[in-house]
Amino acid sequence: MNRLQNFSQMRVRFAPSPTGPFHIGGARSALFNYLMARKYGGKLIVRIEDTDLERSSSESEENILTSLRWLGLDWDEGILVGGDYGPYRQTERLELYQKYAQQLLEEGKAYYCYCTDVELEAERKALLEQGEMVGYMGKCRNLSDRERKSLEAEGRKPTVRFRVPTEGHAVVVNDLVRGRVTFDTSTMGDYVIVKSDGIPVYNFACVIDDALMEISHVIRGEEHLSNTPRQLLLYQALGLKNPQFAHVSLILGKDRTKMSKRHGATSVTAYREAGYLPEALINFLVLLGWSPPGEEEIFSLEELIQLFSLDRVAKNPAVFDLDKLRWINGHYIRQSSIKRLVDLSIPYLQQAGIFASVLTPKEQAWVELLVAAVRERLSSLSEIVQEARALLHHEAPLESEEAQAVLREEQVSTVLHCFKQKIMDLEEPLDVDRAKSLLKQVTKETKLGGRKVFMPLRVALTGKMHGAELYYLIPLLDKEGCLNRISAVLQDTCV
Repeated sequence: MNRLQNFSQMRVRFAPSPTGPFHIGGARSALFNYLMARKYGGKLIVRIEDTDLERSSSESEENILTSLRWLGLDWDEGILVGGDYGPYRQTERLELYQKYAQQLLEEGKAYYCYCTDVELEAERKALLEQGEMVGYMGKCRNLSDRERKSLEAEGRKPTVRFRVPTEGHAVVVNDLVRGRVTFDTSTMGDYVIVKSDGIPVYNFACVIDDALMEISHVIRGEEHLSNTPRQLLLYQALGLKNPQFAHVSLILGKDRTKMSKRHGATSVTAYREAGYLPEALINFLVLLGWSPPGEEEIFSLEELIQLFSLDRVAKNPAVFDLDKLRWINGHYIRQSSIKRLVDLSIPYLQQAGIFASVLTPKEQAWVELLVAAVRERLSSLSEIVQEARALLHHEAPLESEEAQAVLREEQVSTVLHCFKQKIMDLEEPLDVDRAKSLLKQVTKETKLGGRKVFMPLRVALTGKMHGAELYYLIPLLDKEGCLNRISAVLQDTCV
């Protein structure tokens, strides 16, 4: 039997906890769920798991939802959208969890535990010192009514623990990515499903939600694989139908350690603010753990919907390669229209103080020319600030000894003087066409080959041996900028 069957009427979910900025790993999970839902004509549900009351915030929730929409990952049901299975925020579903917890208590499949944090920590330390597996030892498993009343009289507020079945000692997860995975329950210990304040823990709440929302497939990160046997035991105890599970690989840094800030930003917002395009981030994320059928690595979202499948998701960890992301982003920058890039670039220039909040028509035209000049070299849109500053400074410091050597060539004085005179004689405003014409005139009058003209001009105007086309740089520097830089070089090297 093909373990990837039963995708008809697929219902998948993305259920983030709003405890911080939207993480890259969460974005990849959302993407994989989105692609499966769209490929098989299913439904994607987004719900908010906010039972961590201390750490959850409305700001984090808004960050997650805004990031999802920026990435182009819309959803069919859930938070902000609605649907027949709501509410879609866990703190609005507490009565449901209480109902099912009470069912387990009445059936003897769960019990009240009165152990304090101090007692549990002492038990944990004792087990570690003895070299034993750490787990709850079942102190409250078989309390009498009298013992319970006595503990309650002390003012103790109980948690609810699930009574792990002692027979069988194994739970099998038939994972759509990892295959058959077996867990030994003999050392699991009875685990808390409802905290002393009445708030359900993750493993309990998500089981109830997934069952009642009729989730057919749970596609999530490998870090949740260890939660799955506990959740399957709860499905069985409650008589609820469990979904199929697929656990995708971890994302590691290039040094093969857990992804952290030292490997690059970890939040979607940080990459958006750094000037990465949503389609580039989508394209990059899908390659973290999924292998396309051919050699191609550039895909639109529509193409990914057609190509994506769980049987090409790897078990091994994915490596986050920032250089590859920059390469992919550069590709999409070059594919974008000038207008789009200008609109996205202006806020970086304003934030850097290069332009005011409202650009004049002349400034707008300058930015358009700048984007046209440098977009072939950009890896992220935030780099536009560095490009602009290099052109707006009064000087162009030489970047290398090699650049200095160019200005020591014998023809340089002739070329620069000719160019300077052409600029001074120019009455019309500089634009790309006039810059091209001017360069042709200098080449013709000096009777020199292109490199002997263009390279010293490039170094004199920019300090660099490589960069944007000169016919863009000259109008960007404008008449005054060109004259200032040429005059400085002539004064320093060619007199």
